[in-house]
Amino acid sequence: MLKKLLAVSAGLLFTLTVYAATVDWADHHPDRYVVKKGDTLWGISARFLRKPWLWPEIWQDNPQVKNPHLIYPGDELVLSGGRLGHGRGSIEPHARVTSLDDAIPPIPLSALKQWLKNVRIVGEDDYKNAPHVVGIEENQLRGTAGQLIYIRGLNAQPGQKLALVRPMGRYYDMPPIKDGAVREVFRQEPDARDGRPAMLWRHGPNEFTLAGDVHFLGYEMLNFGTVEVTRSGDVSSALVTYSDFEIRPGDYVLPIEDQPYDFQYVPHSPNRAPDNMRVAAFTDALDAVGKNQVVALTRGSEDGIDNGMTFSIYHPGEEVVDETDYTEGSARKFFHPHDARVNLPPEFIGHVMIFRTFNRVSYGLVMDSVKPVHLGDFLHDPNKTP
Repeated sequence: MLKKLLAVSAGLLFTLTVYAATVDWADHHPDRYVVKKGDTLWGISARFLRKPWLWPEIWQDNPQVKNPHLIYPGDELVLSGGRLGHGRGSIEPHARVTSLDDAIPPIPLSALKQWLKNVRIVGEDDYKNAPHVVGIEENQLRGTAGQLIYIRGLNAQPGQKLALVRPMGRYYDMPPIKDGAVREVFRQEPDARDGRPAMLWRHGPNEFTLAGDVHFLGYEMLNFGTVEVTRSGDVSSALVTYSDFEIRPGDYVLPIEDQPYDFQYVPHSPNRAPDNMRVAAFTDALDAVGKNQVVALTRGSEDGIDNGMTFSIYHPGEEVVDETDYTEGSARKFFHPHDARVNLPPEFIGHVMIFRTFNRVSYGLVMDSVKPVHLGDFLHDPNKTP
């Protein structure tokens, strides 16, 4: 066990060392800071570092903090980039008996709770072939915890526990309408009457367009309950052990994810930002989101995305007409109309950190923002300017 713990500690140290870069302190930062209740490591770093995703730099300068994920109100941190000494005002290592529940989190995990446990993305084949509910005990229209449900297409043994899921939407992108434009990303909502047929029959606008194929990114599924198989067969039965709301025919049954999310996140910049990674949808808003809200993004593990990656968010620059050099009715405007159009530079919006990653889609938490985040905003390497 000791060797295992040492190996884990060494791995964490190596990870933080790899992610670390030359620290760039904000102007007028104090030499020391006393942790307060309500702080997060990201929040502390955002105040004192120009790049808050480099908060492991603060930890490396504070060897009395044995675990960067466990600091407590009252802890004093060195922020000057220097090492701790043994002279006046130095901090001595000490044992801590405070409850782990009192530790401040690296990021505001409270904003992620429902998306850490309750949402998953599945592929096209997994969705089409997923076992589905065909009936409820005593032929009822809806079912609740403690009732039997009947499932078709299930290959499972009695006693096996499974998750009840329901589709909330599907992500796909389309070829650009004009040359030089980016592929447009859409989120298709399920039909109000019955999500399954609607999504299977209406595959976006078309399966194929003259501009190119439609690219399906995945189905967004909500985990809302659990069942335990009581009988297996052509039509299996299962006891509903838990449910957030009523079960209905057409709901799906999928395996329970062993570890659906990471317990700790180490914010870090990407080695290389994927091309054309954009905000595809909002999870709890229609038009725009801001700090501590969740966004769905158009790249996933197949594109090298992993949990903790931090990106800058930019709004694409608008196209305007230069009416000073190309006045209406002028010869220049008449003979060179395209030259009158000017693309403005992109506008910085804020930062987003990835916290759940699937093959082609990922979820991110908006860590900070100076303007609202909109659909179509693109992500960029936080250490560079687009």
